Amino acid sequence: MMLLGKFKTIEMKKVLIIILITLVGCMAPKKCCGQGELKKILKFSTFYVAANGGNSISDVDVFSVTNGLETVTVKTPYDYNLALGIRKIARFGYENKAQTFYDGTETSWSDGASIGKVSGLEFLFEVDYKRQQGNEYLDQHHFIRYVDNNYILKGEYLEDGFADIKYFETSQRYRYKVNRKLSFNAGLAQRLSEPYGYDPLEEWMLSNGSLHYTYLAIKEGYTVDVYTNEYTDPNGNIVATSKEVWEEVVIPQVLADYSERKRNELNQTIQHSLVLGLDYYYYKKNFWIHTWTNLMPYHLDLKSDFSYHEYNNGQWLDYSGGLIFGYKYTKSLGAFIEGKYNKYWNREWYDFKFGINYIIF
Repeated sequence: MMLLGKFKTIEMKKVLIIILITLVGCMAPKKCCGQGELKKILKFSTFYVAANGGNSISDVDVFSVTNGLETVTVKTPYDYNLALGIRKIARFGYENKAQTFYDGTETSWSDGASIGKVSGLEFLFEVDYKRQQGNEYLDQHHFIRYVDNNYILKGEYLEDGFADIKYFETSQRYRYKVNRKLSFNAGLAQRLSEPYGYDPLEEWMLSNGSLHYTYLAIKEGYTVDVYTNEYTDPNGNIVATSKEVWEEVVIPQVLADYSERKRNELNQTIQHSLVLGLDYYYYKKNFWIHTWTNLMPYHLDLKSDFSYHEYNNGQWLDYSGGLIFGYKYTKSLGAFIEGKYNKYWNREWYDFKFGINYIIF
């Protein structure tokens, strides 16, 4: 666990350095290195450190009658979230004013949009080290965007433990404003990520479609004694005393560990793509709509052994988008829909909510 934490810290530092270099070298004017310009860039930004916690799922009693009645209580440690961040993002008209303090649990649907409320420079750097239902994750979301009347520049790093997605993306787009509400954009995007689509278990598949999992486990250092029904791990510890436990408990963990290790051994790949997008924002106190879409219909094939083209047999469509809608029918009755959806390399992650509010006077 300690080694994993060190690895994540080193990786996070590299990402922050890359993004900061992008900010200084690509977006900011040459004179920005002065203290006055730095203060101007950070003006109205908020730096926050926060810790949140709470109980997780309740304890569960597991019964066994293999050697008489035995009871084992499975305890799940409490949930927590440690957040560290700095943000400078103008609020849209439909967004509530921030609380007195940032506590690290805030979410803003509009962070996924290509264009912010105002032109100019905006940024977000946030790291969340969390534990939920006994599983620990390091989630990160960092981005810098510079929006002009004629172009958009953006650099972003996203790591989502639940969605199992992690990538670094930059994009350079030409922007065409139809009016104050609607604009289209087109340009190029570059994404750096692990070789998604690669399946480490494919080489262990038999001709009949079955997986030769026992042989894989033996290669990984496990031993199998079918006469005594003892199954031991690479350290010599007995991990199972029956075929059922071996196949249902131990093997899934062996396959998961093997797949993760093989993926981590590979170098990251870069993907160059064409990106097309639109943004629409309209706001009144009783009605608002904000929507955005990004499409990547074409990807340059670099003929790499681990290119996603190899696993997908050609081109594919990556896309993301969001919708925020609100309407107050009367002073008492209103409805809302909010959500965003992402699909990269056939990996999906999304959030949504909708509902009706009625205020009784």
